[in-house]
Amino acid sequence: MTVIDVGHLVSGDVVDLILADHVRFEALMRQLRDSSSDREAVRQAFAELHVAHATAEEELVYPRLRRRDAITDHAAEHGEEEHAEGNEALLALLELKGTDTQAFDDAVEALCKAVNHHLAEEELTILNPARDEVGPQARAELGAAFAARRNELLAQGCASLEQVRAIVAAAEREGLLDSGEEWE
Repeated sequence: MTVIDVGHLVSGDVVDLILADHVRFEALMRQLRDSSSDREAVRQAFAELHVAHATAEEELVYPRLRRRDAITDHAAEHGEEEHAEGNEALLALLELKGTDTQAFDDAVEALCKAVNHHLAEEELTILNPARDEVGPQARAELGAAFAARRNELLAQGCASLEQVRAIVAAAEREGLLDSGEEWE
């Protein structure tokens, strides 16, 4: 199986680091759609990056931006809901046995739809306010913390099928995944 490097972040502005991962997600999604790529390796690399990135954001970035009033509680909660939706779509992809089936292509399409929606929305409603409301020193400190946590999770291996199942089950218990009904 091909080894896919998802990058080892060290430091930098948290907005720039998150955007760099967004570019990685987009490249990995292109590779998932490419039937000539090593889709199994890409699937696992995407899973690891998705879980590590989302976890580091939820543990460190969103709470810090909320405390600084850069983002609203609603924006942070919505970001967490979209991570949960991405994890749910990721689980559906990870549960498939082969990578050369229509079911795989359909699961890739669903994953790409969920993740692309989140990337665009996060850039508009979370990263833009972070740029505007948080100073460069604080963004750099948050960037170092985000990078360290993300790298730690990647080094541990954070996205096995069992781990993603547990993440999705926890999101369901926490009410982050709805059954299609809007409660707003």
